[in-house]
Amino acid sequence: MISTPLIFDPELLRRYDQPGPRYTSYPTAPQFSDRFGEEMLRTEAAKTMGSERELSLYLHIPFCSSPCFYCGCNRVITRDQSRGDAYVVRLHREIEMMASLFSPQRGVIQLHFGGGSPNFLTPRQLADTVEVAHRHFSFSRREDRDFSIEIDPRFIDADGIHTLAEAGFNRVSFGVQDFDPEVQQAVNRIQGVKETLDVIEACRRHGLRLINVDLIYGLPKQNLEGFSRTLDIVLEARPERLAVYSYAHLPHLFRPQTQINADDLPTPEVKLGLLQCAIDKLGEAGYIYIGMDHFALPKDDLAKAQARGGLHRNFMGYTTHADSDLVGLGVSAISHIGPSFSQNPRDLPSWEQAIDNGRLPVWRGMTLNEDDLIRADLIQQLMCHGEIDFDQIAQRHAIDFHEYFADSLEKIKPLVADGLVEAAPRRITATARGRLLLRIVAMCFDRYLQNRPTPVTDKPQFSRTI
Repeated sequence: MISTPLIFDPELLRRYDQPGPRYTSYPTAPQFSDRFGEEMLRTEAAKTMGSERELSLYLHIPFCSSPCFYCGCNRVITRDQSRGDAYVVRLHREIEMMASLFSPQRGVIQLHFGGGSPNFLTPRQLADTVEVAHRHFSFSRREDRDFSIEIDPRFIDADGIHTLAEAGFNRVSFGVQDFDPEVQQAVNRIQGVKETLDVIEACRRHGLRLINVDLIYGLPKQNLEGFSRTLDIVLEARPERLAVYSYAHLPHLFRPQTQINADDLPTPEVKLGLLQCAIDKLGEAGYIYIGMDHFALPKDDLAKAQARGGLHRNFMGYTTHADSDLVGLGVSAISHIGPSFSQNPRDLPSWEQAIDNGRLPVWRGMTLNEDDLIRADLIQQLMCHGEIDFDQIAQRHAIDFHEYFADSLEKIKPLVADGLVEAAPRRITATARGRLLLRIVAMCFDRYLQNRPTPVTDKPQFSRTI
C-alpha cells in the first residue's frame, strides 16, 4: 500500500465530495453521552492498573490573543495573561489527579500541547507544566519518544524556543495557512514570512528534530498563484511534515467563521486546483502522502511507522505510537483509556468548577461495545494503511468477516465500480485515485451512520471530504 502512488482525479473527487467524519476516533465524538461520568472513567482506568502499556498525554491550552476567522478549535480569546496563570494552576491539579489513576510503571511515550495557542502561556509556564507532568507520570527514556507542541510563530522568539527545547520538546508544529496578504487579511491572521522562517530556524538551531507546518486550502481570497507561492516558501524551509487541510466553512458550528464572507471563498473548481497544486509540489519535493491531509519526508517517523505497520490515528492526528492509552488534560480534552472515550467540558467555567471541587472534569464519553471495537479496528487499519485485511480482522475478533460485514460490503460495491477501491476475496485496498477519499470508504463500515443516516441539509454536522 505504501508504494501505491497518489493520482489526482478531479472528477472522482467532485463526485464524492460530501460531509463525513474525519475518524480521529470510532465511534466519533457525537456519539458520546453525558451518562458516562467521572466514576466510569475511574473504573476504566482501574482495569488498566496492572498494565505496562505506554501512555500518551494531550494537554489543551485554549487561549488565543486574537481570533483567526477560519478556526474551528475550542479556544478562548483574551489578552489577559492572568487567565493563563489561573489555568496553569488548575491544569497542574488535574495532572496530579489523573496520574493517580495509573501505575507508575506506565511510561509516557508521547506528550502533546495543543490549542488554542499553547504559547499564549510563557515558555517558562510550558516548561513548568512539563516538569509537573514528569513529577506525576513516568516519562519514557526511549529515543523515539515524541514530545510536541503547537506554536504560533508570531508570539515566540529564539530564547523561548531554547526554553522549550530544554524542557524536552523535540517536535514543533507551526500554523502558516497561507502567506498571501489578502488571504491573511480576510481570515484575521497577519503573519510575516521572515518571522515564521526565523522561528523554524531557531528550532533547528536548538535541536528540535522534527518540524511540521500546517497549511489550509479553500480560504477566502485564496488563488492558485498565491498558494503556489506559499508552498514554494514553505518547501524551501524543508519541514519534515506538512499538513494541508481543507477549509470547512461551517459557520453554524463555529462562530468565528461568520466573519468570513462566503462570496470570497474559492469555487469548488479553484479549491480542487489548490489541492492539486499542493499534491504536485509536495510529490515533486519528495514528500510521501501519509493520508488524511498529511505528508512526510521518507526519513520521518510517520513514514517509517506506516511502512512497518505501526501508524496510529487519534485525536492528535496521525501518531507513531499505536500501543498506548491517551490521557486528555485541560478543557475539552478527550481521553481514550482501554475500551472507553471520555471528554472534559468544552466550556472553561465547568472545567474550572470541577477542578476546584477536586473532581475529574468528565463531561461525557462512552464505553465501547464489542461491535464498536471491531469496527474501530477496521477503520483504524483503513485510515492508517489504506487497506482492510479481512483475515486480520476476523482472527483478532473471532468473526466471519463476510457474514459480519455483509451490509458494508454491499455499500462498497459502487466504490469498486467507481475505482475508489479494489476488492479481492480477502482484502479491500484503496486505489491510487481513492487514497484521498478514505473517509468515504470508512463511512461504509460506520454503524452509527448506517443506523442514523446523515440528513441532506445546508447545516451539516461534519466537514466535507475535500
